Amino acid sequence: MSDLPVSTLHTSRIGNVETAEDSIVFLHGLFGRGKNFTRIAKDLAPEYLSLLVDLPNHGESEWTDVVDYRQMADSVAATLRAGAAAEGPVAVVGHSLGGKVAMVLALRHPDLVSRLIVVDIAPTQAGGAEGEFAHLLDSLAAVDLSGIERRSDADEALKDPIPWDTTRLFLLQNLRSGPDGYTWEPNLELLRTSLDAIGGFPDTGGATFERPVLWVAGGRSDYVRDEYTATMRALFPKTHKVTIREAGHWVHSQAPEKFVEVLRGFLEHS
Repeated sequence: MSDLPVSTLHTSRIGNVETAEDSIVFLHGLFGRGKNFTRIAKDLAPEYLSLLVDLPNHGESEWTDVVDYRQMADSVAATLRAGAAAEGPVAVVGHSLGGKVAMVLALRHPDLVSRLIVVDIAPTQAGGAEGEFAHLLDSLAAVDLSGIERRSDADEALKDPIPWDTTRLFLLQNLRSGPDGYTWEPNLELLRTSLDAIGGFPDTGGATFERPVLWVAGGRSDYVRDEYTATMRALFPKTHKVTIREAGHWVHSQAPEKFVEVLRGFLEHS
């Protein structure tokens, strides 16, 4: 493990580089992986070439020794400089944890970001979220993987602590089968001990991002509150906020058609 994986972030690409008019980068949330945005990326093709990133300690990307938003943003920056943004800035979409990484990326590396889309998170302490995430992480860690013979066994083991089918199935995407049995891809232990850092937002030294920003909130979520607007605008003066009323925190999966519509409108007119 290393503190700062520079070129080891796993990425996948959706779209045709020959026909795409623009590029867009997706950063997932806690417990997620780049492929969570597969449907959205496909809906944006062929006009957009999408890069789906596995953030550190998630998916197929390297584990680290600490959780630090500045390090994660710098890691994404190195990946973009070597590829998607090698010829100029690109649009960046970040949800939840990935939204905070995206914001820090824009503040620390503004030359890489043409437009920023922040999905259902704010540059503040995520009040009350730590308890929910702690429960989910503890529930995953408590599963005795040595007794799991098939994915349905893990699903059954999680039904009592996580009774919500959609949440449980989302989390089970992180279960991988290998020659030695089943394992969890995310670094559960580090994520569990780092919830304070995950819930917070780092000092970015007074930097601001002067390019267009779309702030997308879920109408049935409490992560984007009215009192956060002043903080958001102080860092991102050109912020435009849209609320998708029918969605909760996982906006892109709960209201994908509306999310794509909002995203396209911003990308085409900003």
